[in-house]
Amino acid sequence: MVKIVIAGIWACIVTLVAVYFSVQLATRPAPVEESKAPPTDVIRGEPVTVPYVDDSGVKGYFLGRFTFVVDKEKAKTINIPMTELMTDQLFTVLVGNKIIDLTSGKKLDVEQFRQTILTGVNKRLGDDVVKSVMIEQLDFLAKEDLRETGGKPKLKPAVKIVEGEAPPAAAAAPAQH
Repeated sequence: MVKIVIAGIWACIVTLVAVYFSVQLATRPAPVEESKAPPTDVIRGEPVTVPYVDDSGVKGYFLGRFTFVVDKEKAKTINIPMTELMTDQLFTVLVGNKIIDLTSGKKLDVEQFRQTILTGVNKRLGDDVVKSVMIEQLDFLAKEDLRETGGKPKLKPAVKIVEGEAPPAAAAAPAQH
């Protein structure tokens, strides 16, 4: 009789331990795979005003703000301030290359615009430092829309070329490089 009671207690203990560990294994969070992507940093560019010039002179101004996602490790090796480099590349694309042609009536290919900026900056740096370009704002203000009445400039609203996207929350303040 004692042997049966001891065997029953042993079976209950083994069953309770097995249930406890199976519940622990079932509720454990899935293992997180480490990302193979390099760590990135967000550099919020300064607002820029770029003139739109054709053969007859200044036709208006592009008003823009861009945010750049860069490889954190590669950006540390760059001796040029990243914000100024990005602004210079925007001037090159908008004024030098004239990627946006307002006279043609064609819509701006946003992906090509982003890729042109990305390729140009990475080419100047000699490495793939910039991973992506985000457009926060890109508007056009025509010269004719600037009116002076009684000594006070009166601005008509700018024409929105691209609806922007908000930068990540980590980019609240401009990064200093």
